[in-house]
Amino acid sequence: MKKFKIAYLYYDLMNLYGENGNIRYLEKKLKEQNIDVQIELLSIPDKIDYEKYDFYYIGAGSEENEILVLKDMLKQKTEIINAINSKKFFLATGNALELFGKTIVINNETYKGINAYGYESTPEKERIVGEQYYKTDLIAHNVIGFQNRTNVMSDNGDNLFKVIQGVGYNYDIGFEGIHDNNFYGTYLLGPLLIRNPYLCDYFVKEICNYLGIDYKKPDTNELAYKAYNEYLLNFLKELNS
Repeated sequence: MKKFKIAYLYYDLMNLYGENGNIRYLEKKLKEQNIDVQIELLSIPDKIDYEKYDFYYIGAGSEENEILVLKDMLKQKTEIINAINSKKFFLATGNALELFGKTIVINNETYKGINAYGYESTPEKERIVGEQYYKTDLIAHNVIGFQNRTNVMSDNGDNLFKVIQGVGYNYDIGFEGIHDNNFYGTYLLGPLLIRNPYLCDYFVKEICNYLGIDYKKPDTNELAYKAYNEYLLNFLKELNS
């Protein structure tokens, strides 16, 4: 049985909106592939070994916690960028995406980010709150999610989603999220993987390829798929009404 090590980064500080559900659902789906999933909960003041794990997840947090986490992550900036460049899996949801950019404005102060990517995050006049509907080249199914954010981002070019309905990086750009190597980042909440089981299956398939094992197609009669289909049907009815 293949082992797969997941580091849940700042699990206690970056866990708004039940984002730990992403890891629990991913774990379930990986175990269905007979993968031995090992999850380690890491936070301040742990010394994180960015060569040790296969997958790094970080979720959304308050602005205050975002600052605390950023200051801690900057201590290992080089190690984080090296892990991204070596094609370790990263998934950042909510405002955690901002941490990997060039600069972030939080509470009227500008902070240097990890600078793994060149985008900048700045405040919008009004908070962006609401359901989003996107499409992606990763899968045939469209992606749904929720946003509750203060900041908007400049375009990085390595786009993960194209906006069908909602807000992208900002109000002027119809793209959202980052996909580069095995780094995936988006403002979408939900939790993202539970609300989008087909997207979770994409990650599972990529992980199977990474581990060199055959991917077994899932049972799409499960509740998560039914919930996705029902929500999407209702959302489209409201959109077209």
